[in-house]
Amino acid sequence: MDENLAPEKRHSFLHGDQKVFDWDQTLEEVNMYIPLPTNAPPKIFYCKIQSKHVEVGIKGNPPYLNHDLACPVKTDSSFWTLEDGTMHITLQKRDKRQTWSSPISGQGQLDPYATDLEQRRLMLQRFQEENLGFDFSQAQFTGNCPDPRTFMGGIRCD
Repeated sequence: MDENLAPEKRHSFLHGDQKVFDWDQTLEEVNMYIPLPTNAPPKIFYCKIQSKHVEVGIKGNPPYLNHDLACPVKTDSSFWTLEDGTMHITLQKRDKRQTWSSPISGQGQLDPYATDLEQRRLMLQRFQEENLGFDFSQAQFTGNCPDPRTFMGGIRCD
């Protein structure tokens, strides 16, 4: 993926005024970044990824995050890691190239403007993947951006 078409910034999921996690997406995956309590041993954390559900917490306690996902994921290629005080969850989209407005179903949705910007970025990312050697990093759309899944015959599943 061209670095110029990578997510420019992460979106924040807030509960009240407290940040629960940050997230971003590419054509094929959604990434969640959950800050962990400081000085906590890594072995106490767990993450359970199901096709339409994610659960995160500390072993032996009620889950910190226990929600349905906005869209289904491929569980065999989704995973989580702990690094630098952050739990990084990589969710492999089942419906490749679908634009998610939030990882969590019905909560923390991006506003229509931010959703349109995400869809434009993902469409340019799709063009970049399908047309190697061309640079779409400065390309722009006028009007409404088409859905990357269906535009010009849909996606290639190579």
